[in-house]
Amino acid sequence: MAHSKAVGEMLSGDHVCLAYDSAEERRAILMAFVRDGLLSGQAVVYLVEDETAGSAADRLRAAFGAPRTGASGRRASGPGAGLDAGLRAALDDALDDGRMTVLTRGEIGSGPAGVEDAIGGAVESALRRGRAGVRVTAEASPSLRGWPGTDRFAAFEDAIRRAVAGPGSAAMALCQYDRRWFVGDHLRAVEDCHGVRVRADDLFDDGVLRITPLFAPPGLRLSGAIDESTLPALVAALRDVDDRAPHLCLDLSRLDFCDLDGLRTLIEANRTSTVLDRQVILRSMPGCMELMLRVSGWETAPGIVTEGVR
Repeated sequence: MAHSKAVGEMLSGDHVCLAYDSAEERRAILMAFVRDGLLSGQAVVYLVEDETAGSAADRLRAAFGAPRTGASGRRASGPGAGLDAGLRAALDDALDDGRMTVLTRGEIGSGPAGVEDAIGGAVESALRRGRAGVRVTAEASPSLRGWPGTDRFAAFEDAIRRAVAGPGSAAMALCQYDRRWFVGDHLRAVEDCHGVRVRADDLFDDGVLRITPLFAPPGLRLSGAIDESTLPALVAALRDVDDRAPHLCLDLSRLDFCDLDGLRTLIEANRTSTVLDRQVILRSMPGCMELMLRVSGWETAPGIVTEGVR
């Protein structure tokens, strides 16, 4: 896999792989992919199998359902955040008026040629109707793409790539894979069919601090520096993490600096939870932070677990 790209950075001609660890990660990235397409006037084509188009549409409506709220009562913007009412209505309208099309196995056909023809036809149809572009997403299926092994997966992915990645293409594709189905070599072979792995959009990035959602376990990855200028963004991100999770993982492996107020904010991160005795896991803490933790006496704070010091 060459590199990763945030879903909000995807461009026409991209053919990327979503290798997810949890339903929450898949849901968050797919919601962003669909949302960005609908808001920019693009059509969305969704490939499914083993269900009718109607049942798949109902499943998508349920998956992109009512927004979740954090302890603050505001709509969560981090992992597991849902669509607001306006975007939910846009999804319903798109499924009804054809801007979002569900293709089933019966319509796709049994081989790569059928996949390429079906996607290519859907893209051409959407562009003829004046859509600004087309976003294609496909659910990995053992029966459609072969199981075990990856030979048929590669043929399937090559067909999708040919349908969306040509010169001057107005289409892009995001292919969904549950990484828990695969051993390492098989997953790498599937990812190599794409060249780019998609990831969730950052929650915040001002060039000093970058905050990235984590899904398994739920939490945040913090990169850069926590200081007076970036502390409000950290407070907001912590407030909007799903407050029902029994564990909150804060990955500090890419954090270069954290002042005392920032450390206090991390230590107090479990105060917004609705779960009694939620644990806050401080993972890969820089040595200077670990020293601050001991000197301040916060290392014995209830609910705080340190996992590795670098």
